[in-house]
Parts: sequence; structure tokens; C-alpha cells
Amino acid sequence: MNNKFWIVFAHTYMTKLKSKSFFISTMITALIIFGIGQLDRIIEAFSDNGQKTIGVIDQTNGWYEALQAQMQSNKEIKLVRHNENEEQAKKYVQTEKWYAYIVLHVQNGQLKVAYYAKNIADSDVTHEIEQALQQVKIVMMAKQIGLTYDQINALYAPIAIEKVALEKHAKTEEQLDQARTIVYVLLFAMYMFVLMYGSMIMMEVATEKSSRIMEILISSISPVQQLFGKILGIALLSLTQFVVILTVGYTSLQNSDMLSQLLGMEKLPLSLIVYGMVFFLLGYLLYAMLFAVLGSIVSRVEEVQQMAGPVTMLVVAAFIMAMFGLNVPESPFITVMSFVPFFTPMIMFLRIGMLNVPIWEIALSLILLVGTIAFLFVFGSKIYRGGVLMYNQASSWKDLKRAWQLTKR
Repeated sequence: MNNKFWIVFAHTYMTKLKSKSFFISTMITALIIFGIGQLDRIIEAFSDNGQKTIGVIDQTNGWYEALQAQMQSNKEIKLVRHNENEEQAKKYVQTEKWYAYIVLHVQNGQLKVAYYAKNIADSDVTHEIEQALQQVKIVMMAKQIGLTYDQINALYAPIAIEKVALEKHAKTEEQLDQARTIVYVLLFAMYMFVLMYGSMIMMEVATEKSSRIMEILISSISPVQQLFGKILGIALLSLTQFVVILTVGYTSLQNSDMLSQLLGMEKLPLSLIVYGMVFFLLGYLLYAMLFAVLGSIVSRVEEVQQMAGPVTMLVVAAFIMAMFGLNVPESPFITVMSFVPFFTPMIMFLRIGMLNVPIWEIALSLILLVGTIAFLFVFGSKIYRGGVLMYNQASSWKDLKRAWQLTKR
């Protein structure tokens, strides 16, 4: 590679890096990731830490006492018995002395409950009361038929299913749950970045052609050097943004117990991160090459979306199959698709995260993927060399053939 390649590489990277759109998109994304990482604290800061007082008008025989005992451990709801008329209870709610009040009465041997509040949008309160009343009902009915507390607990105890994998070194259920979430996050990031930066390459080439800058460029640098200067320049740009967002996200999650446990940050295997980066980079190179080649046969920016459609559908198809594979990673369909180079970056990475994939399968998928990238390098560079000289409207895939013929001339 000569100095001209590095000039294109540096120019592509620095121009995009200094652009307002890159700065704004990176900051907004980082702020969103930081906000998600601090979601539990944000919710806590805006939540009402005071107890919600609920008045109870008991028209039954002993249900209030049982409900009070059941709700005693709940620090967010305070029950108070109301012996006055219901009109007074309504005034307490309207003046916000109470959050709400409930009326308990028995009809045809069944407990009936009416809940009154200024609005019923807060479903958490009604859910807590409903759950407590359900437990009280079980206790009350059990007393009527003479069941003891031990018998009640034995009757309603959930069945625990112990899942044991017979395969050697198979992942435990806890490891699978952590891996499933981590793989989903990284797959989604791969999906977004490939589409975003692949389209950016295509738009960059189309913009230069539409402004006739391409005619000047190809007179001073070979199209192949220009092609790879742009691809690698934007690749470095995507890595820059990815590192910024990952750093912000990781820093945010350090102080968030809820999300750190959800994402399994404490037990995140290093090998999974390494495989994620390898497949991310190879997937980017694969699709970036396709986007750049198609961009070279586009003469106007308006035609970019039309030509990008088939490649975009490949990325979307890979992502959909990966989402399906999260629940059935051992499916023969998922196994076969993981060796198809256009789907390998997402689906093989999914299998690695969820299963103990043999080394030879990983090696074979990487060989096929790298081989496809090499083929596209040879074939794509020739198409690109001829495509940058075409200024007619890109109407069909026959333009690829015309670009190839121009290269031979």
C-alpha cells in the first residue's frame, strides 16, 4: 500500500469523525446507553418513596385483619380501617389524604372487592392488593375445610424442575440465560452497525460520483486503493464509535446491580467478546464490500436505496434467523445456516454463545467466510474499477456486467 491509500484512508476517517452528524449520533447513543444503565436509579429518583395509604371498608367477618397481616411486610402500602360512611372515604381520596380505598363484602359466599381511586392508572397497587387478597382467600378457605398451614404450603408449592445436561462441558441453565442476553445485545449491535456503516460507504461512493469528484480521484489513485481506503476508514470510524459506546455502557453498568446481573457482566467470558469482535469485523468487511460495489454502479444518491435493498435484506434475514436461533440453537436449520458466509457472522456467533461448538466447525465457518471476503475482494475490485466510470442510471443488475466489461477495456 502506498501513500495514496493512506491519504484516502485518513481522509475518510477524519472527515467522518469531525462531522457534526457523527458527534451528535455518538453522544445521543452514549446518553441513551448511560440512561439504560442507570434506569433503576432514575426510576427510584422519580418514584414516590412515601407510603400509599389505602382505606378499607370491611363489610365481612374478619377479612380486614387477615389482609392487614398479609400486607404487613409491604412497605409501600399502608392499610387503615375506615368505620365511617363511604362518602367520607371519597373525600379522603379527593383531598389526597388517602391514595385510594377499597370495600370488602361477601356476596353468595364469594368475596367481592371494589377499588376506588382518583385514577386507576397505577396497576402496581391493585396488583399488590389482589395478590394479598388471593393469599388471604386461600387461608380463609383452608380454615373452613380444616387444612393446616403445612398442608396449604404443600398444596401450592411450585414444582421445581432440575435441568441436567448430559453432554460434557455443556452450559448450565444460568450460563445459558446470561449468554442468551449477551448474544442478543451483541447481535443487535452487529446488525445496526453493519447496516449503518455499510450504507454510509455506499452513500459516500454515490455522492462522489454524483458530484463528479470521482473523475478527479481515479486520475490520481487506482479505484482499488480508493475502495479499500474508504472501507477501512469507515471501519475504523465504526470501531471508534463502538468503543465509545461500549466504554460508556460498561462504566454505567458497573454501578447498576439490576442490569449487571441481567447482562451477566460479572461472569462475561472473554472468549465470547473475542469471537464477537472477530465476527463483527469479518461481517462488516463482507457487507461493506457488497455495499461499496453496488455504490460504484450508482450514479445518483437517489438510487442508493434501490440498489442497497438486496444487501439490506440479507442482513435482515441473518438477524431474523439469529433471533429464531436464540430459542433453538441446536436446530439443524441454524447449524446449516451458520456455514453460509452471508449468515455466518451472526448465526455462528450465536451458536458459540449458546452451545459448545467444536473447534473444527468454528474454523470451517471462518475459512468459508474469509474465502468469500477474498472472492469479493477480487471480483468486487474489478466491478468497482469499471463501476466508477459508469454515469448512466442504475436500472438493473445488468449494470454489474457492464462494469465488468469496462474493466476489461
